[in-house]
Amino acid sequence: MLKYILKRILQMIPVFLGVTLLLFVLRAPGVLPGDPVRMITGERAISDELRDQIIEANGLDKSLPQQYVIYLNNLAHGDLGESYQKQRSVVDILADKFPNTLRLAIAAIVIEIFMGVGAGLISAIKQRSFSDVFVTLTTSVLVSVPVFWLGMLLQMFFGIVVKDWTGGAVSLPISGMSSSNYPDWMHLILPAFTLASVSSAYVARIMRSQMLESMGQDYIRTARAKGLANNAVVRKHALKNALIPVVTFIGIDFGVMMSGAILTETIFSWPGVGREIFLAIGQRDWPVVIGGVIMIVFAVMFINLIIDVSYAFLDPRIRYGGAAE
Repeated sequence: MLKYILKRILQMIPVFLGVTLLLFVLRAPGVLPGDPVRMITGERAISDELRDQIIEANGLDKSLPQQYVIYLNNLAHGDLGESYQKQRSVVDILADKFPNTLRLAIAAIVIEIFMGVGAGLISAIKQRSFSDVFVTLTTSVLVSVPVFWLGMLLQMFFGIVVKDWTGGAVSLPISGMSSSNYPDWMHLILPAFTLASVSSAYVARIMRSQMLESMGQDYIRTARAKGLANNAVVRKHALKNALIPVVTFIGIDFGVMMSGAILTETIFSWPGVGREIFLAIGQRDWPVVIGGVIMIVFAVMFINLIIDVSYAFLDPRIRYGGAAE
């Protein structure tokens, strides 16, 4: 098992280095618009002497390969650089925003699990019923709807239309994560449902197809021939096998959510990692952008590693096959 885990970790290293190299090249002067020195100093006029000092302090006087080696060395020591705009460590900025993103991600993944798995299970068990048709149509609509449009639609409906209908008695907060008019947990409702909506539709579709495939297997027919009740057949036999690809999708999705849902956090002004990256892109604050993307990549790779290891525990054939390659 240790050899299998080490092999998976070694496979992550070239991917991670490739991402950092691509990001660093995009950050290089002349590749994208914007002067790094001007981003650091703002619009105020500076002397040539001060400009040279800034260039030297940030290592911009060195060649691109040298800068990349220095960046990797700093990255290995947990240093992602300093924000051009805020003059703060990127690590500190992301650390401040990450708890808010994690809170939103947990709420969204809980909704995704209950809605997606539940809808897919009902749809498969009651195939060709009204419930099956309703779930199929709803998921088809959700996977086609852009997240930003759905978020704005929910804001308009629950923040304006419902409020007008009820004379202000019923409404939901449409931005931020705290206010004097609502409890803090209510600010999670709309962004969490928006973040989970499309993923829940995919989970429901995967769950339905996997359940239908499992229900058609020979071991299911054998279990029924032995006299097991339908609920027992579904719960003890079909469901376990059908959940494996669903768990994979949810695990990867949770890794992406933990790293910041840029569109959702921006629409709802949620002060998380995703919104911080969006603001940094507009300000050309490349250390924050690169640090945020590296955080996203690392989170997704870490979740993938956990999923791979869990597979190896669940199915020894994966472990032995990986070790034999």
